[in-house]
Amino acid sequence: MIWLYLLLAIAAFVVALKTTSMVLVIVCLLAALGFLVAWVLGLLAQRIGNQNRDVQVMLDPDALRRLREQAEAQRIKTPDSAP
Repeated sequence: MIWLYLLLAIAAFVVALKTTSMVLVIVCLLAALGFLVAWVLGLLAQRIGNQNRDVQVMLDPDALRRLREQAEAQRIKTPDSAP
């Protein structure tokens, strides 16, 4: 569906180049610009949608607090070797 916007933008550019009417040129160029913007936004939305995190691996605040307490307890048990 996204590539349809690109094809429509190219078609609008071609019509704008072939016509002799100035009004039609302006309308076609505005349509081509709109289709190009729609294509870019659709492409970005698709790429961002593919990078969604899995909600199941996210920690709730209580689990995160418990992990911090465990890490703090572990750090207190073992002496730091770095100065």
